[in-house]
Amino acid sequence: MADTVAVLSGGLDSATLLYHLRAEGQTLRTLSFDYGQRHARRELACAARLAAGLGSEWRCIDLTSLAALFGRNALTDDTLAIPSGAYAPDTISQTLVPNRNMVLLSVAISWAIATGSRAVAFGAHAGDSASYPDCRPAFADAMDAAARICHDPPVRVLAPFAAWSKAQIVRRGAELAVPFAETWSCYRGGAVHCGECGTCLDRKGAFRGADVPDPTEYAG
Repeated sequence: MADTVAVLSGGLDSATLLYHLRAEGQTLRTLSFDYGQRHARRELACAARLAAGLGSEWRCIDLTSLAALFGRNALTDDTLAIPSGAYAPDTISQTLVPNRNMVLLSVAISWAIATGSRAVAFGAHAGDSASYPDCRPAFADAMDAAARICHDPPVRVLAPFAAWSKAQIVRRGAELAVPFAETWSCYRGGAVHCGECGTCLDRKGAFRGADVPDPTEYAG
């Protein structure tokens, strides 16, 4: 029986989370989601490889029917362009999928309960919390409180990177030999990372800040 259900997007934060939890001795199931994000093909292929590499059970849940409820945002509406440039209030508002983490964590909590797992973990970090409300420590704490009262025995929601910078996550991943080249961040979902969108620039900055070689191929 797995201890924890890890929400695995296929990005470097959730990949490092997977390796971090395993290094702590936890047994894991992994859960990914297709919610209509335009980069789903790229990141979910990475998620599948990451889970297989650790011998972890992996499920991918189809939530594409919800995309129509998420309003006009550039992640799930391909008529809108993914903005270039560093994260800023204007670009963040264009890529905000409303209440995404609550939806994903709620499904993960259900699977944890059904399989007898004791916790759900996700890779929100301090950099994300400055940008997206559902990555803030207060959100993680609220989800943990809800999970602890929605079932008996209680399930926990873990966000071990909530106070970490993305550079700290990269540094931890390097210590654990996370295969960063097998992770995907770019919102545009092209043949290679665009190197221009906010998440690509965030990824570049994290490797620089951690003083870790970046194995990512960027178009720009």
